[in-house]
Amino acid sequence: MGQMIGLAAKDGFQLAAYEAMPSGKPRGGIVVLQEIFGLTRHVRNVVDQYAGAGYYAVAPGLFDRAKPGVELPYTDIPGGLELMQALQPGQTLMDIEAAVAAAAKHGKVGVVGYCWGGTLTWLAACNLPVAAAASYYGGWLPKFLDRQPNCPVIFHFGEQDGHIPLTDVAKVKAFYPAGEFHLYPAGHGFNCTDRVDYEPVSSNLAFARTLNHFAKYVG
Repeated sequence: MGQMIGLAAKDGFQLAAYEAMPSGKPRGGIVVLQEIFGLTRHVRNVVDQYAGAGYYAVAPGLFDRAKPGVELPYTDIPGGLELMQALQPGQTLMDIEAAVAAAAKHGKVGVVGYCWGGTLTWLAACNLPVAAAASYYGGWLPKFLDRQPNCPVIFHFGEQDGHIPLTDVAKVKAFYPAGEFHLYPAGHGFNCTDRVDYEPVSSNLAFARTLNHFAKYVG
């Protein structure tokens, strides 16, 4: 359904992205933010999924500044962390901004992200012109509780997540009580069909709730 395209960040850096168009007029734009494994098949499938729901959707290749064309296996956590740590947060935000600009050509913009992307979703909601945000199991969220988001945010966490203690979820909730928070009987990465923690019931419910969130605030 989708295709690879190029995006230009405001500092001139050219990055790859995967985009998909809906069959009819887009209801708005959705920016999909990756995990620490690159622009994987699963991330591309999520872009297609949002296009199937009527949105223009795009996922920027956020590792391109460190190493272009990365697609790590989901078992290579050290490799993903190494690439993530090689990036400058300000530059990553510029790359997300380029994707938001592409999505904004089709209406209001929502952003959704997973794992590392779940934290980046929060940063996008706080710093970029987006109308709604959906954060899935953002493990580094407590490090960035220094400003309020500019748009409504929905959060999805797994109760059995070995990477994110429920005390961290409580910190986010205490800082941003206006958020919509959901817990699922699942582990980390429960939305990803290519991970051992994939949990279809939780994944489907979280997607339905996210679609409802975007329908309300994006279109």
